[in-house]
Amino acid sequence: MASSTSMANNPAFARIPPWVKAKLRPIAIEKIQQVHDWVETECIPAERIYKAQLGANRWSTPAIIHELRKKAKAQGIWNLFLPNHFVESPGLTNLEYSCCAEIMGRVYWAAQTMNCHAPETGNIELLAKYCTPEQKKRWLYPLMNGDMSSAYSMTEPDVASSDATQIGIKMEITDKEVIINGRKLYGNCQYNEEMQLFILMGCSDPNNPNAWNRHTTLVVPAKTKGLKQVRNLTIMGYDWAPEGHGEYIYEDVRVPIENIILGPGRAFEIAQGRLGPGRIHHCMRLIGQAERAYELALVRCIDPRKKPRGKLIGEFDSNIERIADMRMTIDGMRLVVLNAADTMDLQGNKAGRYAIAQSKIMVPNALLKVIDEAMQMYGGQGLTQHTPLPELWTYARFVRVADGPDSAHRHQVGRDQMKTAPAFRKRAEEYTNRYKELCKKWGLEAEEFWGIV
Repeated sequence: MASSTSMANNPAFARIPPWVKAKLRPIAIEKIQQVHDWVETECIPAERIYKAQLGANRWSTPAIIHELRKKAKAQGIWNLFLPNHFVESPGLTNLEYSCCAEIMGRVYWAAQTMNCHAPETGNIELLAKYCTPEQKKRWLYPLMNGDMSSAYSMTEPDVASSDATQIGIKMEITDKEVIINGRKLYGNCQYNEEMQLFILMGCSDPNNPNAWNRHTTLVVPAKTKGLKQVRNLTIMGYDWAPEGHGEYIYEDVRVPIENIILGPGRAFEIAQGRLGPGRIHHCMRLIGQAERAYELALVRCIDPRKKPRGKLIGEFDSNIERIADMRMTIDGMRLVVLNAADTMDLQGNKAGRYAIAQSKIMVPNALLKVIDEAMQMYGGQGLTQHTPLPELWTYARFVRVADGPDSAHRHQVGRDQMKTAPAFRKRAEEYTNRYKELCKKWGLEAEEFWGIV
């Protein structure tokens, strides 16, 4: 049980709902406080240092990140995302970690300083869940230690990858190796020397009558012969260096058969195990981005230099209402994410897929509105590098597509909900039958309700 005294009037816990505070254990309270202090004192003040160092070398991780990663590891705020049912976990639940992740989201790269960034969180959880002890030694532990970074390679340019059964990069499995040919999009850039492995999903058994058993997941070292990066893909004009988003060609790329994860034909089992946590981690961090945009809007509201028609921006009724809408939207976003995290803890990732999809659909869309309102309050400056708002907005828009577009998640939710329709129809019929019985009892003539059974 959490200590109410330790959280009273503490900014690290100011936005956490009471029902969540009641579930926080002492270890979580300690980590949330540490992460809050870390982001506020180490990350936000260093944003412009990061930009300056990145400008000097676009595809090398800035030196300040390396320094902060060493300090964060020494302080024990490292790999916090891995849930406590893994032996490699630092001990937090998904719900407890979500409180940390929100704070990390206040700075785009803050999570990286704690080894809690995408795609590392999803990849590490995948490797921890599905790899053999030998595979963990080769790939999981170096990633957890921060010795290298990784990419998840699923999307393709020639098919509708939102229907992952269409993924077609060819994998020929022999008795000793896997030979790969095809194209991929979005895996992190080879330009950054720290990116050393791809977790690749491809088609190894195209004639299998079960479309869900045609694909295999394996690890491809980034420097493997025949693997070529064509270019970096800009996302709405940003190159997102130093990680980026590469476009790749695989030409007779050969990797040992030992690099297959879990076994041939089991890629969909792995993908579902990975994408749930990956999606929710994005949403957790987006709450922090929303809070940052909201705070910037408040700062603008009371800027004494900005007085159109002699009034502070925050004195106009339209902006007072704008602030109210932003505040309530963010609080609603948080409840959706926290519910998903708690559901995952209590019922597992599979049972929590509705709550995860709900977060993935609703949160990025709501964040876009919050940031857009903040931009409006900043006027022309809100569209420039004078604030982090344009990059926050672009990242939120990207997340609407990352790990699957909105429409794919809505379709899944809708299909699941349609399965409940027969039970509701049966209930409606029971209402009608009972109504007719009551009409007879009270001597009334039953009416027909068109469209209602």
